[in-house]
Amino acid sequence: MDFIPEDIEAYCQKNSDTENEILASLNRETHVRYLRSRMLSGHLQGVFLKMLSCMIKPERILEIGTYTGYSAICLSEGLQKNGILQTIEINYELEDIIRKYIKKADLDDKIELLMGDALEIIPQLNNMYDLVFIDADKENYINYFNLVINKVVKGGFIIADNVLWSGKVLNPAPNDVETNAIIAFNEYALNNNQVENLMLPLRDGLMIMRKK
Repeated sequence: MDFIPEDIEAYCQKNSDTENEILASLNRETHVRYLRSRMLSGHLQGVFLKMLSCMIKPERILEIGTYTGYSAICLSEGLQKNGILQTIEINYELEDIIRKYIKKADLDDKIELLMGDALEIIPQLNNMYDLVFIDADKENYINYFNLVINKVVKGGFIIADNVLWSGKVLNPAPNDVETNAIIAFNEYALNNNQVENLMLPLRDGLMIMRKK
C-alpha cells in the first residue's frame, strides 16, 4: 500500500474529516496488538466509505471481512434509521475486539457480527442488500462476487478493496497467488455485464460496481 506518495496521502488526510475518538482508539489498538494492522481500512478510506454509505443511504449492508471492525463502523454511518449491517469474519481471535468497538460505538442494534467462513455463510443469508463491501481473502473475490450479485438490489453497489494490491497488479510474479487472483477479479468484474465499474486509486485501490 506504499505506492501512493506519503506526502500526498498525508495532505489528503489533513484536508478530510478527522477520525472520531472511537475510530482513533480502534486504529491505535489495532496497530499495537496485531501484526497485520495494515489490513485496517484507516482514516482516509474510512471517511470515503462513510461518505459513500451516506450517499447511498442503504437499508442493508453486507461486509465480507471485518478485521477489527473499523470499516463496519464507518459504513454504518449511512444506514437508514432501521437499517442493519451484517459483517462476516473468519478469524475468531478478532471477535473480542470487534464486539468491544461495536459496543463502544453504540452500534449493537446496527451491526450484526457473523463469525465463520463467508463462503458458507453467504448462501444462508436471505436478505437483499443495497451495499456490499468485499475485503477478505483475495483468492475468493470472484466467488464472493458470484455469491452476492443476486442478493444486491438493482442499482445497488458492490465495493471491492485492495484491487491494486500495492501496485503489484502492474507486474505480477507468476507464482504470486494473491496478486494474480486480484488481476483475475478485476478483469472478471470489468467484463461482467451485470455491473458498471469504477476503479479508484484510493489507498490500496477500490473497485466500485453498480448493479444494472
